[in-house]
Parts: sequence; C-alpha cells; structure tokens
Amino acid sequence: MDLDDRGILTTCPSCGTMNRLPYRTLDRATRCGKCHATLPPPASPIDIGSAAAFDALMSSSALPVVVDFWAPWCGPCRMMAPEVEKAARHLAGDAIVVKLNTEAEPALAGRFGIQSIPTLAVFRDGREAGRLVGARPAADIEALVPQRTAAGRTGHPS
Repeated sequence: MDLDDRGILTTCPSCGTMNRLPYRTLDRATRCGKCHATLPPPASPIDIGSAAAFDALMSSSALPVVVDFWAPWCGPCRMMAPEVEKAARHLAGDAIVVKLNTEAEPALAGRFGIQSIPTLAVFRDGREAGRLVGARPAADIEALVPQRTAAGRTGHPS
C-alpha cells in the first residue's frame, strides 16, 4: 500500500486492480472499481513517502492515524516493528497505522518535536491526541486508539 495526496493506494485481492481508498471515507466499506469486491481496510503499516501525502492524510482522514516515528539505524525501532505490524492488524478499520522514517523526513519529525525514537503518536482530526516514547508492545500501541462503535462494529477484531 502507498499514500498519495488523495488516499491510500491498494490492490484488490480479487482482481488485482489498483484502487484508491479516499482518506475522507476510510471509516466506510469500499468496493473495487472494477470487480466490486469489498476492499479490506489497511491492516499493515504504510510508509510515509512524502510530507505532502502525510499532510493530506492528517487533514482528511476519517479514522485516527497512528504514526510510528522511527529510523533504520535505530535498534529499538527495528525490535518494535513486529509489534507495530501486530497493532496495525488489530486496528484495521478503526485506525490507520503509518511509519515515518525520521531520517527521510526530518522536517516532519521536527514539526512534531520528536526528540527520541521510537515515538508513537495518534492523531485525530489532524491534531495529536496521544504519544508514547520508547519500544512498546502492540497492546500499548492499540490503547492509544479508543474503541469505536460504528455500523455494527464494536472496537477492533482480536
């Protein structure tokens, strides 16, 4: 999966067609534009490729966004990566999990005052709503996002 200035780009598991999940409708079921199969919500961390994509996601996302501020040289960041993966699977449909490489995007890290990595932050409606510093288990990451009830869902799947 990738991000652009309008949404998350994902491949349909049924027909292989590339689809865009618009940020503003991430809280709703989306169907493939070609075969009309239901597209699953993002269930793995998505790498931030640019400040523009990050800003678009933050300003438009219908779901909370969990940001993992990390760097490739950071041992604790690499150790925590499987926990971020696990949290992304559990939060699918309730939040979007993204990874922001502070080496590739130092201006974004600076904008949020990231002084230590790994740091995880959750954003709602474009504003930071919580932060954890240091390597944490998936349960701590998931706890940053309050459970929601919408369209018959309560919380996230186990």
